[in-house]
Amino acid sequence: MPEKEGSNEDIVLVQMTLENPAIYTDLVKKYESKIINYIVRISGVRREEAEDIAQEIFLKAYQNLNAFDQKRKFSSWLFSIAHNETISYWRKHKKEMGMPDLEDDEIAYLLKDDFDIKEKLDEKALKEEVQQAINKLDFKYREVLQLKYLNEYSYEEISDIIKKPVNTVGTLINRAKKQLKKEMEGTNL
Repeated sequence: MPEKEGSNEDIVLVQMTLENPAIYTDLVKKYESKIINYIVRISGVRREEAEDIAQEIFLKAYQNLNAFDQKRKFSSWLFSIAHNETISYWRKHKKEMGMPDLEDDEIAYLLKDDFDIKEKLDEKALKEEVQQAINKLDFKYREVLQLKYLNEYSYEEISDIIKKPVNTVGTLINRAKKQLKKEMEGTNL
């Protein structure tokens, strides 16, 4: 989720990083898992590949920190870099892309409490079917669904990240939902 009040904190961390580069690790720690999850969801790469892409993203962000407009939200700026790097990686490797594997912590969550295990398994199966349907969508549709519904960005923030007009963002989200509905109907959900 994007930081609503935390953007001032981010600006302070950016300013401190410009004076002391060691502070940058605080920004990396704050956004690392969000960036990795974003990469996995929109591209379908394995977590290890997403971590490699994330390293490139954080390196590029650090190298361009002086150019960061502190009137913008840091998270939007960082996700914009993530967007560009992920697209670049995806274009180079799209034939090799696959589905992300089930994570150990997701398995542990399912097995943790056997009281509602059937309900959890049904919920997990539905999530997996939805994720499979999303993974079949065009990249541009996967991305806007991820940003809007999983990262909870506004249309304006998505516009800033993907460098498209707000009206185009609305159109992409509408088309993505229609395409997802078609995919879901094809899987008999």
